[in-house]
Amino acid sequence: MKNLKLKSARAAKDLSQEALARLVGVSRQTINAIEKGDYNPTIRLCIAICRVLDKTLDELFWEDAE
Repeated sequence: MKNLKLKSARAAKDLSQEALARLVGVSRQTINAIEKGDYNPTIRLCIAICRVLDKTLDELFWEDAE
């Protein structure tokens, strides 16, 4: 499932995938894969992303019930 919440939060901070990747210590491809739903990040990476984007884990990674 695509992570549109992550993509939106990243865009709201005016960060490219490359910039976010640098800030959390991963490759741009990793951020791209998370946003596309092709990769499930570790909890450590999720927390790092949340800190950079000033969001909670629930705000970025909790899947709403359909």
